[in-house]
Amino acid sequence: MKSKNFAVFFQLSLMLFLQFILFAVWWVPLAAYLTNIGVEGTQKALILSSVAIGCLASPIVGAIADRYLSSEKVLMLTNLITSVLLFFAARQTDPNMLFVFLLFAMIVYMPSWGLTSAIAMAHIPSEQFPRIRVFGTIGWVVSGGFSLVAVKFFNVDIDGTNIPLYCGAGTALVASLTNLALPKTPATKTDGKLSVIDVLGLRSVSLMKDKNFSVFIVISFLAMIPFALYWSYLSQFLQDVGFKYITVTMNWGQFAEIFFMIMVPFMLKKYGVRSTMILGLIALLIRYLAFYVGGLNDLPILYFVGILIHGIIFGFFFVGGQVYIHKRVSEELRAQAQGFIFLVTFGLGLIAGNFINGELIDMYTLNIDGADVVNWNKVWGITSACTLVILFLFILFFKNGIKEENK
Repeated sequence: MKSKNFAVFFQLSLMLFLQFILFAVWWVPLAAYLTNIGVEGTQKALILSSVAIGCLASPIVGAIADRYLSSEKVLMLTNLITSVLLFFAARQTDPNMLFVFLLFAMIVYMPSWGLTSAIAMAHIPSEQFPRIRVFGTIGWVVSGGFSLVAVKFFNVDIDGTNIPLYCGAGTALVASLTNLALPKTPATKTDGKLSVIDVLGLRSVSLMKDKNFSVFIVISFLAMIPFALYWSYLSQFLQDVGFKYITVTMNWGQFAEIFFMIMVPFMLKKYGVRSTMILGLIALLIRYLAFYVGGLNDLPILYFVGILIHGIIFGFFFVGGQVYIHKRVSEELRAQAQGFIFLVTFGLGLIAGNFINGELIDMYTLNIDGADVVNWNKVWGITSACTLVILFLFILFFKNGIKEENK
């Protein structure tokens, strides 16, 4: 039995490890790449929002996995198609065509985040999910190895080029092959026809009738707006302030996340979802205050504070929220519900965040001696203030957590 449990643990860990490598390797330096090929303003925000638009398909794929196909087969197909689309995206020189291929790639890929969560929690206790999810973080960290290997062994700096897209395509192909060995996760609801409500993931919306759940969803959406500034635009900021190894620098946050993710089950068990998520939002506020104070006082070391606490933000707030979703939703809706939370956060929230933050950056961009210069201190200051408001709203209106609701 122990050997069987270890095999399942290994299979699920490898699934998440590869699932996040194939994304992080090209996504982290994407904003810098777009800047280097002359893509700015609304067009840049639109391309960066391809990820968010892809999340809109998450409930649809989740509904299919809930009702018709084994989840591991759906995952294998999504990764295979993603591999092909990323390959063609890497070959584009026209920003409009780059957007088209990335858009379709993300429509196929982004539902896999909710799907992999549902697969993992179908085979392990939900409280233990962060111990599997941490391998996704490890994969994100390892993605920086592509950049280091290219520089050290081939004397090629791939950050800010199209090469990371090829790396993502190759990793997606490997992931699709390994998905064939995942434990079977059959559809749980095979009766009846798939209605428009199922296709749009709207059965999950019915959960919004619960006041506490609706507050959780609304705050998760709002929190994504400041979160998106780091997620989508930090590579541009790091390039502006002179960092060379952008992917590796940002991956320090994922490296620290490994340790914070291990703490999530303990935090949820001892303090409940409310306190855990509050700590995540406090860390989000500290991040932007660190960037703001670091810029005002010319202390780049504070930028690393904002980067290193990424694991508290993502693990405590967003992964804690995934566990909360799993506990609140009936078995036949779990894959769809996990897709729904990704739709709200990395879908609608990220779209809103990309365009709002894009406008904010443009607002504080000046042309000096023929070069565009962003006043990042203004950007970080405004974002800090908005994050503080979101934190207070969560503390005031989100009352009950996992621990209290499951006594």
